[in-house]
Formats: sequence, C-alpha cells, structure tokens
Amino acid sequence: MPEPRTESADELTAAVPGTGTGEEGGEPRFLISDLLSSLEHYLPPEQVRAVYDAYLFSADAHVNQRRLSGEPYIYHPIAVARLLAGMRLDHKCLMAAILHDVIEDTDTARDQLAEIFDEEIAQLVDGVTKLTHLDFESKAEAQAASFRKMMLAMTRDIRVILVKLADRLHNMRTLGVMRPEKARRIARETLEVYAPIANRLGINSWRHELEDLSFHAYWPWRYRIVRDSVRRVHGSRRETVHSVETAIRARLIQEDIAGEIYGREKHLYSVYRKMRDRKVPFAEIADVFAFRIVVDRVDTCYRTLGVVHHLYKPIPGRFKDYIAIPKANGYQSLHTVLFGPHGAPIEIQIRTEAMHRVAESGVAAHWQYKSGESSATTEGPSGEWLKNLLELQKGSDSSLEFLENVKIDLFPDEVYVFTPRGKILVLPRGATVVDFAYAVHSDVGNRCVAASVDRRLVPLRTVLRNGETVEIHVSPGAHPNPKWLNFVVTSKARASIRSYLKNLKNREAIRLGEQLIDGELKLQERSLEEFGAAERSVAAIALGQTSWEELVTEVGLGNRPARFVARRLGGEPQTAPDDAGGGHLALSGAEGMVVSFAKCCHPIPGDPITGTFSRGRGVVVHHQSCRNISDVRRTGDQWLDVQWDAAPAGDFPVALRVDVSNHRGVLAVIAAAIADMGSNIDNVRTEDHDGRFTTIDFIVSVTDRRHLAKLIRGLRRIPEVIRVSRQIS
Repeated sequence: MPEPRTESADELTAAVPGTGTGEEGGEPRFLISDLLSSLEHYLPPEQVRAVYDAYLFSADAHVNQRRLSGEPYIYHPIAVARLLAGMRLDHKCLMAAILHDVIEDTDTARDQLAEIFDEEIAQLVDGVTKLTHLDFESKAEAQAASFRKMMLAMTRDIRVILVKLADRLHNMRTLGVMRPEKARRIARETLEVYAPIANRLGINSWRHELEDLSFHAYWPWRYRIVRDSVRRVHGSRRETVHSVETAIRARLIQEDIAGEIYGREKHLYSVYRKMRDRKVPFAEIADVFAFRIVVDRVDTCYRTLGVVHHLYKPIPGRFKDYIAIPKANGYQSLHTVLFGPHGAPIEIQIRTEAMHRVAESGVAAHWQYKSGESSATTEGPSGEWLKNLLELQKGSDSSLEFLENVKIDLFPDEVYVFTPRGKILVLPRGATVVDFAYAVHSDVGNRCVAASVDRRLVPLRTVLRNGETVEIHVSPGAHPNPKWLNFVVTSKARASIRSYLKNLKNREAIRLGEQLIDGELKLQERSLEEFGAAERSVAAIALGQTSWEELVTEVGLGNRPARFVARRLGGEPQTAPDDAGGGHLALSGAEGMVVSFAKCCHPIPGDPITGTFSRGRGVVVHHQSCRNISDVRRTGDQWLDVQWDAAPAGDFPVALRVDVSNHRGVLAVIAAAIADMGSNIDNVRTEDHDGRFTTIDFIVSVTDRRHLAKLIRGLRRIPEVIRVSRQIS
C-alpha cells in the first residue's frame, strides 16, 4: 500500500471537485472530511489514513463519472462509508465501501485492488460487484446470478451484505432522479429482497427506512394518503400521547426504576401493511403510536412491565415476550398493548440498552471481527441463517431458483416450537412437521417417517402452532416423498427435498440405463459385464458424453436409445431398422422415479403393456390399447418391450366409472364397499344426470387384475349401481 499523506481538512475538502453543502435528491452531501472526522472517534490514526488512501484511489478511478443528478460519482461511495461508520464498522469494511464500485464501473481489475490494498479488501469489493461480463439468457437470470454471487460471498464475510445494504439505502435516498418506471423496479426489488435481508440481520433502523423509501417510490399516492392520515391522528392525539408519557414517567420514578421513555409514530409502511393484511381502513388501525422504555437490566424489564400493566389495563392476547424467546434475527423486547386514556390502544416496548442496540443495528451491534483472519463472521440467529443459505445454494439448480428460495426464507411470520429437550426452533407461520424435521437437520428430514406433537401422533403435513413440542420419528431406510413439496413452506425443506429427489432420479436413471443397455446386448448374446471401464469410457466419449455415468443417465432418462450404446460397445454400426423395439424391461412395480405409469390409461399388473420413452422422464408405461400410443411403433426409437415380473408388488391406480341411481348416501355406500375390498380411493368426481342418475368417476388402488375383478364384482352387487366399467383412454 502506498505511503499515506497527511492533509488538512481544507485540503481534504478540496480533493473532491465541486464539494459543497448542497443536496442530491434530498440526501445531504457528505464530504471526505466529515467521514474522517467521525472515524477519529473510534479508529486509530493509521486506520483512518488507510481509509483516506482508499478514497484517493476511488476518487481517481471515478474522476470523470457523475451520477444522474450531475453530482460527482465519488459522493456516493463516501455516503455509503458514512452509513457504515455510523455502525462503527472496521476500517477495511469502510475501505471496501469507498471502493465498492471501482471494479464494476471503472477499468480497475480485482487483482489490482489486491495488489494495492490486500486480498481481503479485494474479496469484499468483488463480493458486492455484479456479474457483468457473462452472457445470460435474460436480465432476470443475470440479476439472480449476481444476487447468488453476493449472498455466497456474504456467507464467507458478513461485511459484503452490510456494504450492499448501505449502498442500496443511499441509492434509495437519492431515487428521485430516476425515471419513474426504473424507480418503481428498484423499489420493488428493495421491498422483496433488501429490506427483508436487513430485517433478517436485525438492522431495523435500515430496514424501516428502506421500507418507507420503497413505499414512497412504488405507491406514491398510497404513501401520501397514509402519511397525511398519520399526521391528522398525531394532531388529534397529541395531548393523549403526552399524558401517557407523563404518567408512565411519574410511575417509574415512584417505583425507583431508572429508564428512558421514547414516544414514536409507527413507520408508514408498517401502518400500510397492517391495513393491507387485515383488509381494514386506516380508521381501524388504532395503535399508530408506540412508546419504548429502555432500562438497565433484564429483571427491570419485567418490573417495568408490571408497572405499566398496573397503570393501564392490558389488552388480552396482545402481550409477547421476545426476551425469553427472541425473534429469528436476535431481536429481544417485551411487547404489550394497553387500553390508554379514552380507550385508545397504546403499544409499549420494554428492553435493555444492549437489546436496543441490537434492535437498531442487529448483527453490526455485536460485530465480531478478528484481526489477522481473512473473513468476518457472525454467530447466533444471523449466523444460523447464513449456514442455511449455504444449504439453499447446494439444493438449487439455478440462480433463479436460489433467489426464489431466499425470498421465501426472508418472510417468516414466526411460530415458536420446542424439541423434546426444550430447545426452541423458530419457523415461518404455516410450517409443518416436515419443515420442523429439516430445521433440526437435513438428515432428520430425509429419514422422517412420523411425528408426535405434544405426545400425540399426527400426519406429516400437520401445521404447527406456537408452544407445541414436536418429536420426529425416523427410519434408516426412509427417504423424502415428492408429495411433501406440496405442503412444506421453508426454503430449506424445499431445497433439501428437491436435491435428494434429483440425486435419487439420477441414481435410478443410471440403474435403468444399464439395465436397458444390458438387455440390448443380450440380443447380441453378450453382456454388459464383458466390457471394462476403459471400453465404457471410450464408448461414452465417442457418443458425445464425458463419462459412462453421464451416458447411461441419458439412456435411463429416455434422451438416448439404448440400442445405439449397445451397438457401439459391440462394435456394430449405429443404425437401427424402423420397426425395431427400443429394448426390454421387466417391471416389479418399484422402479422409482425414472419409470412411471401413464395416467391416461392406468396400467396394472396383468395388463398387456408397452413402454415409451419421454425425454427427461425416462420410461412411461401404457396399456397396449391406450389411444395415446397408437402411433408409437411407427418410430422405433420411442418404444420398448416391457412386461410384468412374476410377482409385482405395490398398489396401482386404476380408473373406474360407476353409474348409479341417485339415492341419498349412495356415495358413502360405494366408498365403504371399496374400502371393505382392500382398496383406497385416490380421487373421486361426480356428474349428475337430470336428477335421476349420477356418474361417479373413481381413481382407486388395486394390486393386480384379479383384485380389480373382485372389486368390480362387489360394486355390481350394490342395488343402486347400474353399471361399472374400467376407463382406458
């Protein structure tokens, strides 16, 4: 790093062309001298000089650049650093803030930053930098890829997202110079992603400002209406608010409790969100004002709660103890709503000074930076969230999917549940038993077979409620069910299930592909076992794949005919007669995800069947009389001979149509008969005919054709049944 110089405050001011005291889009202009003066209160001189060196480099890199307002671009990095300095962050974070746009917006390379400053600062700046030099199919994909890159960098060093949040906050403060449509797009992205991230990290001061600024830009008319309504209420209730504050202060003095009382209006976006979520007008949002009481110790918080409850009656059901059970972002406070003077509801928040710092600054309030290490991390709830992000990354196939998973994870309306050992887990409202299992550990979720809630067995799709104790029952041989994706709500559970099913599908595709290739080789009186790893690898490369596993996966998924692979292994020409089948396969009923049974004809054991290849899905099995495959044999690569094993296992769906006379309770009678004959009803649909007759279409499960015949005979014995027929498309 070059040797720093020492300048006077006047010289520092003059270093920025056009420096003055004007405003940019309503945002006060901060000078480098202002920033350095604030740093002198908590950083040693050599670190302040290092920040100034970063400024000199950035000012030179951005020398000919201006913002849309016409102001020199360097004002923006200074303002971003000023926001971070307000949270007393370390000097390298501030240097990265001043340099955060030099890679993206100038000719500066990452390696140049690492050489002039150090690798740590280069990593921080690179983490915030968008991916601008790669080709993407759409702008949305490019934005998602940049977001994914930034979030993964954040898991290594939390300062990356702090710089990005400060960058976004200053951009939102100066959003007025943007075109309205672009301002709305940025405001929406802020509401959907960045304000929730600030909430997740517990930085409520930034979160509320981001929300209000986005509210103003995205819904300007709604913003003005809510703002004016709050101002009118403030004027009419000014005396009430003052009397409440005076009464609480006097009672605290009487009880010898030292504490600071702050009255405040609710943030405008919070008021609007209550109106929207509750679907009520502003007149029905009573608790627009709140009081915050900051005391010295935790036990004083509970004493103060007793004081205010004795002063004003609490509203039942409106008390929350976030001290004993903190929020997911580490927030702690006592919340209660009281009947104030004239019956007006008043919200009271009670917390200690340390809790107040965490509530306002979140992860930055208990900053854990260790000199000499290459990254900065955090612990506690925010640290757990960062670990979850890594799991989401592993379970996401694309940047867009990762972004959607993160969005889901950013909006937790929390429910608090307990493990059998008393540990508290915080889940989003609507979370199910399966979500709980994955919150404990991914392996627990994957092997989950049953669950008990408050010592009662419950279905896995049971939605959890506050205070319940959940115990998960696992089995070593269990695995996730694809149907779980229909009801899980946490991004971790969804990503873990998808990741497992994807890997399972690939394993099954490999097994099926080798089985199909072996079947083709047997037609040549050969076997797959005859070919070693080298011969298989040569065949894979010759057919355009990088490995044998990749080749047989393509075969198993139906993307490549098995006969071509078999003939390449056997040294035969890779051509096939038009009337040739696509291989041979015996079905046991438990083939997994790459062999499925067509829903148009519902084949069951004993039926004559044909297999067809469906790209990406593998083999789809049809009844031979199914109209949907009438033209399949004209294309030899699209079908294969399949047959049932001697003893196929499992239950198979079949479609039945039952015509009945329209009598009260006839559906219940038929359903009971189906259950008595060992079948389960998967789906039912009724169609009424002129009030006298009804057609009922069932999807029922049977084991084979004999079971189906028994079921049909039993239904025909019911007096109200006119006709029973099996439906094959």
